[in-house]
Amino acid sequence: MERTFCMIKPDGVQRRLVGKILQRFEEKGLRIAGIKLLQVNQATAEDLYSVHKGRPFYGTLVKFVTSSPVVAMVLDGTYTIEVVRALLGATFGHQAAPGTIRGDYGSSKGFNLIHASDSKESAAREIPIFFKPKELVAWTHSDHPWVYEEPERG
Repeated sequence: MERTFCMIKPDGVQRRLVGKILQRFEEKGLRIAGIKLLQVNQATAEDLYSVHKGRPFYGTLVKFVTSSPVVAMVLDGTYTIEVVRALLGATFGHQAAPGTIRGDYGSSKGFNLIHASDSKESAAREIPIFFKPKELVAWTHSDHPWVYEEPERG
């Protein structure tokens, strides 16, 4: 199984979209390995977005993610990173296809509802920023045999 980090950003929380976004992940067959509502502090935001340091939008991004609570989560499943990125849609809501999370709920550049790791390396770096190993749960859905074909089971 593959794990990834996702974070519903302040705009998604403030717009009461947490349940709808989580539902998309669960309906696709992904499992929630860890989840929490929290207020991101400056240091954590800077750590999360350190890959963007020096870019013109870095300061605005850090300010935005610390402006209101977020929902941080770890999802797991087969091809999880690829699946989550497809569910999210293009980075900017006005460019995202209908049927994606950003395409259905987003219209702006700056308010794009959710962050998700873009690679296994990013996930490995981002998950420990928000979760200790003991906060993550490995478990199996009862419908797992109906979601994943035998060779895909991990």
